[in-house]
Amino acid sequence: MRRLFFSLLMFCVLPAWADSHDQLYKVAGWAEQRAHFNDALSAAQQRYRNSLPPAVYQALVDNSSKRFAAQAMDQRAEAQLRKNLADPAPALAFFQSPLGRKIVAAELLATRRDQLAKNAQGLPKIEADATRSLIIGHLAQALPAREAGAEVSLAIAGVAADSLSQMIPGLLGGGQAQGMLNGQRERLMQQIGNDLNNTLLYVYRDLSDPELEEFATFAESPEGKAYYQAALAAIRAGLAVGQSTSSLTP
Repeated sequence: MRRLFFSLLMFCVLPAWADSHDQLYKVAGWAEQRAHFNDALSAAQQRYRNSLPPAVYQALVDNSSKRFAAQAMDQRAEAQLRKNLADPAPALAFFQSPLGRKIVAAELLATRRDQLAKNAQGLPKIEADATRSLIIGHLAQALPAREAGAEVSLAIAGVAADSLSQMIPGLLGGGQAQGMLNGQRERLMQQIGNDLNNTLLYVYRDLSDPELEEFATFAESPEGKAYYQAALAAIRAGLAVGQSTSSLTP
C-alpha cells in the first residue's frame, strides 16, 4: 500500500519537475517528429536493401542506426534548444494554445509515414486567393523550412559518405566528405524554396486565414524568431549535421 501511494504521488508531482524547455520540446512535437524521421529512414533502408551490395547496405544501416539513435537525437536536439533559447515561455504559451496545438497536429500529420508515401510523387497544387497567398509568403520567409529541409538531406547524405569512406578508406578523407556536403546546402535550399509556398499551403490547409495570420504574426515576432532560430540549431544538432558518424558518442 505504501509503495502504491508513493507511485501515485510520483505520478502527480513529476510534471512539476519538467522545466519549460522540456515542456516546449514535448508540446511542439519534437519527439514525434523525430519518430517520423526514423520511420522514413527505415522505409528508405528497406527500399535500398535489394539494390546495394550486402556489405554496403549493412554499413549504411549501422551508420544510420548510430547517427540517428532516438535517445541520442532527442538529447542533442533538446540540449541545443535549451542552449539557444533563453526564454522558452512565449513559444511554450503559443504551442500550448488551441492554435498552436492545431499547427503541431498539422505538421505531424504531414510527416507521417503514410502521408509521405501518399505524396511521394509530389504534393497536389493548392489554389489560394491573394490574401491567403500573402500570408503564406510571410510564413515562408519566417519559418526556417528551407534550412531544415536541407539539413535533413545533408544528414542522410552524410551517412552515405561515411559508409563509402569505411568501405574504401581514404576515398573521402581529411574532411572532404563533409566539405562536399556543405557545398550542396545552398542548392538544396533553393530547390526546397521553389515549391515552399505550395508546401505550406498544403500542410496548413485546415487553418483559416485568421489562424494563418496569427501564426505568421508569432513567427515574425522577436519571440517567434528566437524560437525558430533555436529550433534550427536543434535540428542540426539532433541530426549531427557536419559530424562524422565515428565521432558520435554511442
